[in-house]
Amino acid sequence: MIHRRTALGASLGLVILVAGLGALPRATTAQSSAVDLRNVVTGETLDLGDVLPEGKDTPGVKQFLSTGHNPYITDASCLKQGEQTFLAACSGCHGHIGEGKIGPGLNDNYWTYPQNTTDVGLFSTIFGGANGQMGPHNQSLTLDDMLQVTAWVRHLYTGPVGDAEWLNDGQKKTYTPYKLGETFPDDPPGMCAKSGKS
Repeated sequence: MIHRRTALGASLGLVILVAGLGALPRATTAQSSAVDLRNVVTGETLDLGDVLPEGKDTPGVKQFLSTGHNPYITDASCLKQGEQTFLAACSGCHGHIGEGKIGPGLNDNYWTYPQNTTDVGLFSTIFGGANGQMGPHNQSLTLDDMLQVTAWVRHLYTGPVGDAEWLNDGQKKTYTPYKLGETFPDDPPGMCAKSGKS
């Protein structure tokens, strides 16, 4: 009788221990980034290990992950590709020029998530999703694609240049709002040109 109670107590203790371990916070995969990327709704750290294998080691991605600034913002070679990706992956909800449809407009100075005024915030929204129908794109777009789309969204901006926190002072001085019908050469030089990608 004593052996059965001891065995039962030991088994119950093991169950409690295992259940208690399940309640401990789980370690997340370390971000290989100096930038704090967080889900815009939950605030949870985004797992950069959970991405498509290609397009994560480009010079642009490396620069963004170390500085938090998107180097593609005014690069015509990146804007061309960003436009194509935006039209394929984003325009169904956000409109062809970011005017908004099912999803909010992206071309003015109103942001549903105020952190989207920064490159890190907008990238995090694309990567990890948000409320409503904005799902995460970390399994449909590469990190490089996300930076290019972010650059294109910034290019569509028609609000006051003073509110464009993603532009540095020099970029603000030369910024011209998007004009419908604007085009780019087929293969402009820059970081996203075929020879510039890794």
